Amino acid sequence: MAGGAFVSEGGSGGRDYEGGVTVFVVITCMVAAMGGLLFGYDLGISGGVTSMDEFLSKFFPQLEKQRVKAKHETAYCKFDDQKLQLFTSSLYLAALVASFVASVVTRKYGRKVSMFTGGLAFLTGALINAFAINVTMLIIGRLLLGVGVGFANQSTPVYLSEMAPAKIRGALNICFQVAITSGILVANLINYGTSNMAKNGWRVSLGLAAVPAILMVIGSFFLPDTPNSMLERGKYEEAKQMLKKVRGTENVDHEFQDIRDACQAAKKVEHPWKNIRQSKYRPALVFCSAIPFFQQITGINVIMFYAPVLFKTLGFGDDAALMSAVITGVVNVLATFVSLYSVDRFGRRFLFLEGGIQMFICQILVGSFIGLKFGTTGTGTLTPATADWILVFICVYVAGFAWSWGPLGWLVPSEICPLEIRPAGQAINVSVNMFFTFLIGQFFLTMLCHMKFGLFYFFAGMVAIMTIFIYFLFPETRGVPIEEMGRIWKQHWFWKSYIPDDAVIGGHDES
Repeated sequence: MAGGAFVSEGGSGGRDYEGGVTVFVVITCMVAAMGGLLFGYDLGISGGVTSMDEFLSKFFPQLEKQRVKAKHETAYCKFDDQKLQLFTSSLYLAALVASFVASVVTRKYGRKVSMFTGGLAFLTGALINAFAINVTMLIIGRLLLGVGVGFANQSTPVYLSEMAPAKIRGALNICFQVAITSGILVANLINYGTSNMAKNGWRVSLGLAAVPAILMVIGSFFLPDTPNSMLERGKYEEAKQMLKKVRGTENVDHEFQDIRDACQAAKKVEHPWKNIRQSKYRPALVFCSAIPFFQQITGINVIMFYAPVLFKTLGFGDDAALMSAVITGVVNVLATFVSLYSVDRFGRRFLFLEGGIQMFICQILVGSFIGLKFGTTGTGTLTPATADWILVFICVYVAGFAWSWGPLGWLVPSEICPLEIRPAGQAINVSVNMFFTFLIGQFFLTMLCHMKFGLFYFFAGMVAIMTIFIYFLFPETRGVPIEEMGRIWKQHWFWKSYIPDDAVIGGHDES
């Protein structure tokens, strides 16, 4: 690692560029990936807070009567309350809208500005939630948190993909997912600690969301902009100097020319939202829509949002429910590190398929255990052994997601879009993700009440469908430079019919 870099070879089938992976670019990407902390902390914190009795009695007193009634009738409906679910889901509705605004800001003003805006909005929302005195303040705070998440999730994956060399783009991009899972774990630990506070533990949990927001705001000041973003705004010399710095070599002419060609092609595109509907961009449009949809319909956010609530529904005690959420959080983080090692060694397809099979089996087993103990009436109790087995299978399910659909759901859409449609593609990815995250957050407890243990079979069926979808339609993208991704579609048995022979995608003639 002389000179702070190691050589990065060209990707499989892609063009070989000189230079390597510098310490500078690794540190830069790690700082940028901290934007994932915003998303992760909120995913973890909301479920714990909504299981705290003090929080529920202050803002949702109607639930107390419902929970008492559920003890004698059906455990499935203990927490079925639309207003409570709106507290969780409203953030993602705001993130959906914010992602479209963020796509414009990201393109016109750079990735750094979007990350700063996201951090500032998240900080404001965290403070409002911490000092909330009524449900209205809670929802306003959550909406501002959503703006922060929308901006951060739109800009950070794009930033990471553009900074990283093709050889390790997957690993560096997955730093974003590592930050998300770390945020979830930290939130679970904080919830476990604050649940034992005599008073205002929920305020501490919600207020500490300001910490990752502050890190994001400060980090965005020190991060350099990407060469791609500089070129988009006409800063040619600065872009070349930055490319030399991030690659650790003076000879970046080939890569710089490829990026510049892509940028010039992008500038000719006046309407990226119109152009992404063109035939040659059909694969990017489909996967930027389908992957985030499938990522959410796995049911993972049932665990991430409502793990403590779900465990309490199944009869775990208060501390046991929160500790079980901590355990799943630890598994989530550790499994994400597996993807860091494997994504650029075994490829995207392998992880997608293996993770899908693993999640399918676990959903079937969890649904079956719950069905055997609670049936359709929702009356029954879990023995300690059964509770332990359910927790084990949920952990194996979380691990399968964390090394496959979790990180790949952000990595793949960010790496398959040529520069001229990248902001639009990423906005679609984030907005579809946020829309279905909103639906799951808003209606899961109601679905659990009505579908009972069959809900887990429903998610298992969706996992089976999406695994088949990947098997037949997704080609391997490991090691392929972003600007040459069009060649991969041209070689695929299905997508080749959409790619014209004379199409110029990402600045390259694909004939």
